[in-house]
Amino acid sequence: MSNKTGKLSIAVLVCCCACAAQQNVEVQRKGNQIDVTIGGKPFTTYYVDPVVAKPYLMPLRSAQGTIVTRGYPVVNEVPAGSQRDPSFEPHQRPLYFAHGNIDGLDFWGEEVFGKYFNDHGKQDYGHMVLEKVDEVRGGDTGVIKAEFSLQGPGGRVIGDETQAFTFRGDDQTRTIDCEFTVHATHGPLTFGDSKEGTFGIRVAKELDSPPARMVNSQGAEGEKAIWGKRANWVNYDGKVDGEEVGIAVFDHPKSFRHPTTWHARGYGLFAANPFGLRDFTRDPNQDGSWTIPERKSLTFRYRVIIHHGDYKAANIAEAYQKYAAEP
Repeated sequence: MSNKTGKLSIAVLVCCCACAAQQNVEVQRKGNQIDVTIGGKPFTTYYVDPVVAKPYLMPLRSAQGTIVTRGYPVVNEVPAGSQRDPSFEPHQRPLYFAHGNIDGLDFWGEEVFGKYFNDHGKQDYGHMVLEKVDEVRGGDTGVIKAEFSLQGPGGRVIGDETQAFTFRGDDQTRTIDCEFTVHATHGPLTFGDSKEGTFGIRVAKELDSPPARMVNSQGAEGEKAIWGKRANWVNYDGKVDGEEVGIAVFDHPKSFRHPTTWHARGYGLFAANPFGLRDFTRDPNQDGSWTIPERKSLTFRYRVIIHHGDYKAANIAEAYQKYAAEP
């Protein structure tokens, strides 16, 4: 066999192995929830229950089955006594997209949990209402796409939002590509300057930092060095139920205000927020608000990777470069 033929055979073998590593994804709707299974193992569920203020994914699991997100709230229920934890904040669901000021309405917080807070006396809450599930399918990848109306008190619609998720997995990782498009269908729509947003994940207690570690694409570590700063990605990793595991969020170069600023906290809130410039800089002259003109839209793109081992073992920096090169 010639050297050229040998190299070709090796390349084909590597390609086939890479393809074989991808596990089948099953996506099934059951009423107000859509279950996602990868490689025959439960991965997550997308909840679109109308009694909840916003849709969310819960829980998120590693390829080994380890749950890497907090276990509450389930629908609108929270464990008794949880409010004694200073980082309780039940509106921070396992994975969700929302903002604390859209046309003056709070979509980040939730009215059902308002009794736990004292800072919403002058702000009404928003509510996302499912209008249509456009796509639910499995295969080499799994896809969910749904449409929502953004509503205020009395059912007043201020705009619309499309949420789309693509799921993948192999024997080491689970990946979710997330795309959120907000449409100004009922007049201009303004995202106000607020740290309370926007693409959020609430990680398991074991991934709080400390004892776990936060690091960003600039090599900064810990909340003080990461919170409010711009970065291509942020990663949390540590040990959960005996597994060395991590979770990274990538901000796509075509996402709004890339590289985004991060509302990432050591107590487990892991959020990308491109709007909270006044809070992040502590400069009253800064204004991170943005108005979507009527009949226009604004798109946000992120990738979530749940990986085995720490961020170096998972080659997170390299994985981000591949993601950034995607159209």
